[in-house]
Amino acid sequence: MSTLIETAKNLYAAFGCGDVPTVLGGLAPSVRWTEAEGGPYGGTYVGPQAVLEGVFMKLGAEWDGFSAMPKEFFSDGNTVVSLGVYSATFKATGKSFNAPFVHVWRFENGKVVAFEQHTDTVLHRRPMQ
Repeated sequence: MSTLIETAKNLYAAFGCGDVPTVLGGLAPSVRWTEAEGGPYGGTYVGPQAVLEGVFMKLGAEWDGFSAMPKEFFSDGNTVVSLGVYSATFKATGKSFNAPFVHVWRFENGKVVAFEQHTDTVLHRRPMQ
C-alpha cells in the first residue's frame, strides 16, 4: 500500500478523534484546500490557519457528530483519491445528512499541498434549512 495512502488514512483518523492539530500539522504552509462550490463552506482556503477558521471551526460549531468516513483509497504518484461518506446533524435544526464524497489529496514531501472536495452539496445543505 502507498505510503501516501497511509498518510491520508492517518489524517482521517486524527480528524475523526478530534485531533485537529495533527491534521493541521500534515498540511503544507501554502496548502490550497478547496471545498465544493455550493456547499456550506465552498471556496478555496490557503494555509492551515485559513482551513482551521474557514472549515474545521465551523464544522465543530455548527454540526454534531460530523464524520468523514473514507471507504476506498487510490493513489497515483503524489495524488491520493479517497471515496467515502459524510454524516452529521446540524445543531440549529436537529436534521441529519449522509452524502458521498470524493477527496483528492496532493502531496509534496509528505505534506498536503492541495485538497479538493467533491460531494453532493444539496444533501449537505438540506439539514441547514
